[in-house]
Amino acid sequence: MTDRILRIGGASGFWGDAARATPQLLGAEGLDYIVYDYLAEITMSIMARARAQDDSRGYALDFVSAAMQPHLAKIAGSGIKVISNAGGVNPEACADALRALIVEQGLALKVACVLGDDLLPRAGEFEAAGVTEMFSGEAFPAANRLQSINAYLGAFPIARALAEGADIVVTGRCVDSAVTLGACIHAFGWQRDDLDQLAMGSLAGHILECGPQATGGNFTDWEQVRDMAHIGYPIAEIAADGSFVCTKPPGTGGLVNVGTVSEQMLYEIGDPQAYILPDVVCDFSTAILEQVGPDRVRVSGASGRPAPDTYKVSATYADQFRGGTYMTFYGIDADRKARALGEAIFEAARNSCNDFGLGDFSETSIELIGAESQYGDFAAIDGSREVAMKIAAKHPEAAGIGILLKEAVGLGLATPPGLSGFAGGRPRPSPVVRLFSFTLPRDEVSVRVDVDGVVTACNEGGGQPLDSAGITRPPAPVAQPGDDRVEVPLVRLAWGRSGDKGDKANIGIIARRPEYLPYIWQALSEDVVRARFAHFLAGTAGAEVERFLLPGAHAINFLLHNVLGGGGVASIRNDPQAKGYAQLLLSCPIPVPRAMAEALA
Repeated sequence: MTDRILRIGGASGFWGDAARATPQLLGAEGLDYIVYDYLAEITMSIMARARAQDDSRGYALDFVSAAMQPHLAKIAGSGIKVISNAGGVNPEACADALRALIVEQGLALKVACVLGDDLLPRAGEFEAAGVTEMFSGEAFPAANRLQSINAYLGAFPIARALAEGADIVVTGRCVDSAVTLGACIHAFGWQRDDLDQLAMGSLAGHILECGPQATGGNFTDWEQVRDMAHIGYPIAEIAADGSFVCTKPPGTGGLVNVGTVSEQMLYEIGDPQAYILPDVVCDFSTAILEQVGPDRVRVSGASGRPAPDTYKVSATYADQFRGGTYMTFYGIDADRKARALGEAIFEAARNSCNDFGLGDFSETSIELIGAESQYGDFAAIDGSREVAMKIAAKHPEAAGIGILLKEAVGLGLATPPGLSGFAGGRPRPSPVVRLFSFTLPRDEVSVRVDVDGVVTACNEGGGQPLDSAGITRPPAPVAQPGDDRVEVPLVRLAWGRSGDKGDKANIGIIARRPEYLPYIWQALSEDVVRARFAHFLAGTAGAEVERFLLPGAHAINFLLHNVLGGGGVASIRNDPQAKGYAQLLLSCPIPVPRAMAEALA
């Protein structure tokens, strides 16, 4: 086995991420690859609309203009290779734009694009076949409402492009971690049956895929993170066995410790023993994280099962309209005044909609930020003298949302006292974009690699169904018996990170010390977590909470189903992506032995 260490930098976690990452990582010594992750389901729908208006668009324009154009010469001179899913719904156009810049600058770089994920032309076929949504069972959307349909491709086509000599590889919709795993497969010669290595390479990609979220961004102990304005982007130093060290460029801000990396490991996952990717089904429950130096965390121990025999496919489609606005109140009883105005706005809007024959709103929302409305029954304050009121609604017609927004302005002089706000542009109705997911046999997706005009087919068949019933669950940790218990807030015992996948939310809780985990496990049952989020789960069909143990990281992952009001731009919630859910849970009281509580103090 080779003793080579592959150094990969993660430069982007979303479309619109800071452009400073590319020059920072290009200055890091000994880097082999820079990888960029730009895509989410909503991003795909935005890009699809752009392509519909102009067939030369539909990709992450700033990848070409901001990340690549100013730095192509340095990339060519350094020998660093670039892999990105910036191609969105139009990877060919993205690759062509890069090639034009390369010619313009007189450089010799080969550009490849991975094709085959875009299944929108097959919409009629899927509708005729009676394809249903994999979670809700809903019927396939009508073709005229669809905006995008994309299969989540894996890493082997990326590795093939690198083997064909590509210096820059652009993909459409692949799983986020594939941009890293593809580099590992190429560098180390991993095969499809090297399951543990594939799982570890995927975990490295998962750590890198959100940029500085692994180096102190969104970290529970945020006050420990220095120089946030110059935060370092993550680098994974990967060995041939798949183990890796997460670090960042010297001299940059941020923090890399077991907590920051553990939080990112649990970010946006479901069952940690069945993290399903196109190339491998990963088991992160046994992954071990160790601090091996300042800003250096070693990760090892994840394992893999055979790849699934299907691709996950996600479609986005337009369904109704949504809109809303924020208004601020301050003064005595600000929260009561704000709610009274919100209710009056909806009553007036309903009356106007009825006058125009438009019918009622399909969903409405009033949230009072500053009155702890996000905490539901666990709010700790009664009355607030300063709040921001968010009102929002969905309606089958754009005109219905237009009426709501007009009434919100029209009642501005009829309000209780204390209304204030910064004047900006008036909000407008926008389409609700919903997600529709299903699976498709691998051999029904034709994957190809185009390297400067030379197209090669990549056979992606094979795989096997996942036997979820065959997964052996680790035993629950047992707390020491005793009656002398004292309650401490969870944040004293654990770090937490939360995120979303469609209409699901996950909350990862990582014990700061192994001995804390049994008490956290004992206190945070599924019922307790369900109660904490009852105001978000209420009235939602299929709403449930699952709990999973990760003994290697001394962690727990909670998966909350149907909790985000549709998620993304299908939701009218203040937090449609569950970014703050861990913060809500970290205030939960946990009974621990008195001696442990005194040691914490």
